[in-house]
Amino acid sequence: MRRLFPASRAGRALTVGAALLSAGAALAPAGTAAASTGTESRHRVDYVALGDSYASAPLVPTQVDATCQRSDQNYPSLVARSHSARLTDVSCAGATTEDMTASQTEGVPAQLDALNRGTGLVTVTIGGNDIGFSTVLGTCAHLTSGNPAGAPCQAYFAGSGTDQITDAISATGPKVAQVLRGIHRRAPHARVVVVGYPDLFPEDGVGCTSSTVPLAAGDFAWLRDKEKGLNAMLARQARRGGAEYVNTYTPTVGHDLCKPAGERWIETFAPETPAAPVHPNAMGESMMATAVDGVLAGHRH
Repeated sequence: MRRLFPASRAGRALTVGAALLSAGAALAPAGTAAASTGTESRHRVDYVALGDSYASAPLVPTQVDATCQRSDQNYPSLVARSHSARLTDVSCAGATTEDMTASQTEGVPAQLDALNRGTGLVTVTIGGNDIGFSTVLGTCAHLTSGNPAGAPCQAYFAGSGTDQITDAISATGPKVAQVLRGIHRRAPHARVVVVGYPDLFPEDGVGCTSSTVPLAAGDFAWLRDKEKGLNAMLARQARRGGAEYVNTYTPTVGHDLCKPAGERWIETFAPETPAAPVHPNAMGESMMATAVDGVLAGHRH
């Protein structure tokens, strides 16, 4: 029997019962009973998914929430299906750590409001919007035409001797820590999993400047390192904050936005597969789900 909550975590352990469904099985709506046996219903885990657009999967078919641009093929949905969990998915495009405890926009409650003492599993992907990564990428693209063979973005954000992005990552660390404390307060029995960001840029630092990836050749390695810095911060905060960390970067290396269509799991600035620019497509979300599944099963990358 596969365990969603390994016995070694006895302090918070809940065990998925004998009736784990396959990844393709239908998921009952959150809060509803399982369609088969009463035993299965009692053992199904209440799973709450928190986070930003890398969790909600904007434009990935099929979108089920227009306000938050949430897909039913995002990694939380796939994880829930593979474990026959009752999913409450409140991930929302554009979310920051602030939106965990405050309404992001009209009709979108604070994400932590979805938690309660019965919550058994929580995943969260957050921090990218706190450091303004989308704005950084837009600035980088704007600067490229002036020096396509150089590193104008690095010069803009780090040329004065202070790396603004590294500073932003450091400033976001305590905010992530506060989010984790809030999760534990509201869901004291839950297994909490911080899900990192997948590999966006070529691991070897060699770029692919083009009309669909308008980044200067010298900026790819710097942007790669900034993403690694963000993930390293998330891993530290997870370790310190009583949570587990899912490394989605390593398993997605080689499928970055510079790879050809069909091989890339992160779309370009002008996506050819339904997804938001510089975001996971359906395959990327699937691979993120696989990485989460591996950690839930006790494996590590």
